[in-house]
Amino acid sequence: MTGDLGVLPVRTGGAAENMAVDFLMLQRWPDSSLPGPRFRHYEWRAPAFTFGYSQKWEAVQAALPTADGARRDICRRATGGGLVDHREDWTYTVVIPRGHKLEELRASESYRLIHEALAGALRAQGVPAALADAPTVEAGAPAGPFGVCFQRAERYDVVGPSGKIAGAAQKRSKLGLLFQGSVWKPAAGAKVDWERLSEDFTQILAGELGGGVKPIPFPEFREGELEALTDQYSDPEWNEQR
Repeated sequence: MTGDLGVLPVRTGGAAENMAVDFLMLQRWPDSSLPGPRFRHYEWRAPAFTFGYSQKWEAVQAALPTADGARRDICRRATGGGLVDHREDWTYTVVIPRGHKLEELRASESYRLIHEALAGALRAQGVPAALADAPTVEAGAPAGPFGVCFQRAERYDVVGPSGKIAGAAQKRSKLGLLFQGSVWKPAAGAKVDWERLSEDFTQILAGELGGGVKPIPFPEFREGELEALTDQYSDPEWNEQR
């Protein structure tokens, strides 16, 4: 299976809503009229943080910055990974349906392919972006399995002279692959045109996936489904369960 890369319009949401939309794009949107992979870039309604599905709530709380004292919108993701600060990032999601060639690759290979496309889009604007060969830790970063996303570069993360630029987390289900990615704007540089980055990234990624870019409308989920999952992701039982 190939198919064009369907690109959704940009929307702004809270942390729980954005995570709910991403999950429903994987679980409830295998629409036969839109058989190919799907991409969306989205914004945040308030200063937001997300953290990996298996992370301990106490460790997340300890890692959150405390100096600014601002209200924080925080949510556990359905994907793995560490704590991601979305206050100065460019966030995107790719959903690959079951049976697509990318979905059938090993996790490390799907990670590499998507990040190669992103690094290529950054290089098109003069950012010296490359993929990390092996894990690296920024000076002063906490040791151990938790960590904050942009303090540690894993293999195939996007890196540059000032450190880690982009990371991501994945989840596979019987319906396909959910890939949630984040680009740290300060590491990418002040001269990046983010609208152009989105266009270049999707064009390069679509070519790697064997198709073109196709603007598509926002999905219509089942009545009340998005609201119900947003409520679940806002609940302390979801966020503090581990």
